[in-house]
Amino acid sequence: MNKQRFAILFIFILIIIDQITKIYVKLNMYLGEHNYYLGDWASISFVENEGMAFGLSFGGGIGKLLLTFFRIIVVIFIAYYIRKQIQTKHANYLFVVCMSLIFAGAVGNIIDSVFYGKIFSESTPSEIATLFPAESYGTWFKGRVVDMFYFPLYNDNLPEWIPFVGGRYTEFFPYIFNVADAYITVGVAILLLFQNKILK
Repeated sequence: MNKQRFAILFIFILIIIDQITKIYVKLNMYLGEHNYYLGDWASISFVENEGMAFGLSFGGGIGKLLLTFFRIIVVIFIAYYIRKQIQTKHANYLFVVCMSLIFAGAVGNIIDSVFYGKIFSESTPSEIATLFPAESYGTWFKGRVVDMFYFPLYNDNLPEWIPFVGGRYTEFFPYIFNVADAYITVGVAILLLFQNKILK
C-alpha cells in the first residue's frame, strides 16, 4: 500500500472511531453524567463545549461560526500539505501517521460543530438526546463538541509541607477531552519527540 492510500485509510478509520464514541455518549448519557472506573481518578463524563480548547468560547454565535470556518481552512491546508509531502517523497511513514492523527482529530471536531446541532436534540441533565429529532438543538455549523474522557489523576488537598500551596485543594489535569483531541495531542507529541527522524 502506498503512503497516500495508507493515509486515506488511516484517517477514515480514526474519524469513524471518534464519531462512534461521541454518538454513543450523546445517545446514552445525560449531560453532566459521570461513569467512574479505576477508582475516582478516571471516568466517562459527558460534557459539551463550543469547540475551543479547554471549553473556552468567544464572540457568541458569530465567534462559533468563525471558529468553525477557520478550522475548515486549516484542515484543507493540512490535507494539501500531507499530499504534497507524499507526492514529493519527502514524507516517511511516521510523518504520515503524525499528520494523519492531527488531520483526523481536527476533522472529528469539525463534524461535531457542523452537523451535531442539526442532527441531535438537546442533551440535558434530565434528558438523553435523540438522533434526527423533530426539533434539533441548533443549526448547521453551530453544533457543540462532545467530550467524555476525564482523568483527574489527583484530586485532593496537597500535603501541608509543600511551600506556598500546601493544604490547598488541587486537581491535576481537570480537563475533559474526546478521541479527536487525543489524536491531535499524540500526533503533535510524536512530531516533537522524533522530529529529527521525521523531519529530515
